[in-house]
Amino acid sequence: MIIVIGASSFIGVHTVDYLLSQGCEVVVTGRNNKFKSHYDALGVRYVNLDLRNNSDFENLPKHGVEGVILLGGLLPANTAVNLDTDENAADYFEINTIGTINVLEYCRKNDIKKVISTCSYADVINSWNAEHPVTEDEPRSYRYNGDHAVYVFSKNAANDMLLYYNAQHGMSNSIFRLPPVYGAGPHGFYHVNGVLMKSAIQKFMDKARAGEDILVFEGDERFIRDFAYVKDVARAFYLAIKSENAKGLYNMTSGVGVSMKDQAAIIADVFCEGKKSNLIKVDKSNGNPRSFLFSMEKAKRDFGFEPEFSSFRTMMIDYKKDLDRGLYKELFNY
Repeated sequence: MIIVIGASSFIGVHTVDYLLSQGCEVVVTGRNNKFKSHYDALGVRYVNLDLRNNSDFENLPKHGVEGVILLGGLLPANTAVNLDTDENAADYFEINTIGTINVLEYCRKNDIKKVISTCSYADVINSWNAEHPVTEDEPRSYRYNGDHAVYVFSKNAANDMLLYYNAQHGMSNSIFRLPPVYGAGPHGFYHVNGVLMKSAIQKFMDKARAGEDILVFEGDERFIRDFAYVKDVARAFYLAIKSENAKGLYNMTSGVGVSMKDQAAIIADVFCEGKKSNLIKVDKSNGNPRSFLFSMEKAKRDFGFEPEFSSFRTMMIDYKKDLDRGLYKELFNY
């Protein structure tokens, strides 16, 4: 049996579907009943659980649990707090750090040896570059300001607790370091310092469907990013749960960088519904973007994971196919 905590999330629903496709018995949790009917229809047991409440863990199975996938948590993209006027640092630590400890204590007390959680790629933001893939050995190097700062602090502390339980209590916990993850789900809008904004990929997709010009800025051909596809992430969870070697921190990306210009060109091609968008070069900088690229060698070595969607075009073709058939549309209202 595998427990997915935070299954009322984008990555959660894809992960549960993949686990079920592999014949796994799955129990899921959510903080409210928003996704309960979805999982009831799949014959999956749904448990209400708040990571902050120890008593909620009493409702989880105590025997026959192979591992726990921890996806619940507080993310800056989902919070409307404006740090210019307010502060929610305590919330991040209460949910992400103390919540992780509560999961680990549930596992320790019930002899469950494996938890797989996630963390932000921004824990090494000062090491991002386009030339050399960042490995898991790269020292943490992060920012102390901005809406992602305390989130990163809280996840770093949570990750250290996962590793502490490995060393102190003989567990085999893993952490997946995630970049932006694409796939059918709620990618249209997200919060930046509390302000709801349309995502860059949604802007590209909307313009491509309408056949409108897409602006590419000076330097966009050099500015590269390394994304992940949600179906790859879901498969990686399964492989890591089943592996005897998976333990510690793992990059979880495509391992391939794609420039902003190429992203725009591919989306213009894949999402075209009539007139194809023209790429219009603008001779000015698009702010101060950072390139990032990550090595995927450790995951390949330890549990045989290689991304099936390393090509951004392949990723977008599958993404559009799922959007066109309305996959999870009733859950996320995208």
